[in-house]
Amino acid sequence: MTINNKQYFWSKIQKCLIVFAILLFIACAKKESLRTASFKTSSGWGYTIAYKEKVLIKQSVIPVISDTKSFKTEDDALKVADLVKQKLKQNLSPTVTKNELILLKIKL
Repeated sequence: MTINNKQYFWSKIQKCLIVFAILLFIACAKKESLRTASFKTSSGWGYTIAYKEKVLIKQSVIPVISDTKSFKTEDDALKVADLVKQKLKQNLSPTVTKNELILLKIKL
């Protein structure tokens, strides 16, 4: 009789572990929801940040500076896009300061 109780107990534990492993796998396989992309403008580069295929931010000019000009390189646009994405993930304001542009070595 005690053998049946042990088998029943281990059977239940195994089922729980399998369900836990499946849930853990699904949670780890979850795709990143915010995506950045660059796009070409008439005078340089801009970036977009999208959430589930919906564009949240479309930035065609360098923020903060007084001139209205695009990023000189695609790499510069993506650096700022990644900074803004990180801020959004941390529930911070997506605004960019001039000091952050300088720290990212964005060509102004």
